[in-house]
Amino acid sequence: MAKGLTNKEIAGRLFLCEQNVKWYKMRPNFQLGTSSPTEAVARAKDLGII
Repeated sequence: MAKGLTNKEIAGRLFLCEQNVKWYKMRPNFQLGTSSPTEAVARAKDLGII
């Protein structure tokens, strides 16, 4: 996500289907209290997670 890859590119690299990638991309939103994947990446960078 932080590298700006599309769901299809992420799925191909991780051997997942795109639906799984979409689901997994929403998980950080709940954990970081954000409303979008882009916001989650920014928050994770602020926290030093990535």
